[in-house]
Amino acid sequence: MQLTREEQDILAGKRGEAERLSMAIIVELGELFGAEELIPISQVHIDTTIYMVDAGVEFIEKLAGLGAKFSVPTQLNPSAIDLLHPEKSRVTPTLLDKCKRIEKAYLAMGAIPSWTCAPYQQGLVPRFGEQIGWGESNAIAFANSVLGARTNRYADLMDICMAIVGRAPRFGLHLTENRRAEILVRLEGITEEMFADDSIYPVMGFLFGELAGNRIAALEGVPADVSIDHLKSFSAAAASSGAVGLFHIIGVTPEAQTEQACFQDRAPVAVLTITPDRLREAEERLSTAKGEGLDLVVLGCPHCSAAEVQQVAALLEGRRISSGVKLWIITSRAVYSWMEQCGVLDILEGAGATLFSDACPLQYPRERWDFTVAMSNSAKFANYCFSQTGLDVVIGSTRACIQSALTGKRQRGSLW
Repeated sequence: MQLTREEQDILAGKRGEAERLSMAIIVELGELFGAEELIPISQVHIDTTIYMVDAGVEFIEKLAGLGAKFSVPTQLNPSAIDLLHPEKSRVTPTLLDKCKRIEKAYLAMGAIPSWTCAPYQQGLVPRFGEQIGWGESNAIAFANSVLGARTNRYADLMDICMAIVGRAPRFGLHLTENRRAEILVRLEGITEEMFADDSIYPVMGFLFGELAGNRIAALEGVPADVSIDHLKSFSAAAASSGAVGLFHIIGVTPEAQTEQACFQDRAPVAVLTITPDRLREAEERLSTAKGEGLDLVVLGCPHCSAAEVQQVAALLEGRRISSGVKLWIITSRAVYSWMEQCGVLDILEGAGATLFSDACPLQYPRERWDFTVAMSNSAKFANYCFSQTGLDVVIGSTRACIQSALTGKRQRGSLW
């Protein structure tokens, strides 16, 4: 790999051990993937934020202890807990201590305490063509696809190193020629009425990710006025079922204003279809629970936007959640603060909902709760739910989730 004089000096340890170690890791990553050089990046979104094992905490603390400072603006993915209100999810003292250690180390290195998996809806939003270093699967897919920024699917720990040295290896999705679509996926038989049900986007994203696998695919047939929140749920689902770091939606996403543009004037290697029958089958696979009962409804995977919270508040105002159900709504600190200031938090809590900031809904302390069946409007949550929590799950629209929380019985009612 060809390094600049400054990069050689960092690798030689002339700017301290923290930068040397970070540069060594980034250079080795680049060499592994055949990169010939490094490129400057303008910002980083760190995914290494949820406590999993002690090794992760120790790596973060080691870098902070060596005096590491982030050289580019750096924001953070969710913690395992709500750092501001840990009592809401009955966090154990041990878990709280681990999460607080991670928080302390990141703040010492200069991170922005955003603690959200939807960084593209607040904070550091990159522009089209901007070279960035992002972790978190849904954020990577959204940044590449919807915003047209450029990042690879960077793994945990690599993101920290990129934030310290402000560089990434020049390979993969950083390069125009590697952003070409290979597969065309067409929607067939999807009606306007079906698109009006917001559960279509996460279910469609889940199926799209399975079809794409590790290849870049373009989707044809999505309405041009699709909302940012629907694209968010699509991105999260696709990145959970496939190795999707970039997708194109023809006529919607910036590198796919035409089919020719996203295929870079080549023909697709395969043309696949998504039909109502395939959506129905995908929804059935995502929904593992039997019967009508449920005791947990989760909204906010990825974190709810202000618009999504307003929608939920309108559905709940003046009503009360069933006594046997917990409704958990997870959002960012920015949206939580807004809810406090404008009265939306009072409406939601008055209806019996529990609001969290900072947290990941899949990481709650399971030993402190006795849930059996969860429901969510997120295909990402549904896809990961059983493996990470042991709970059976059902997916539905936002409206169906709220109706289920109010009645204590699962409401489905999909249109396909």
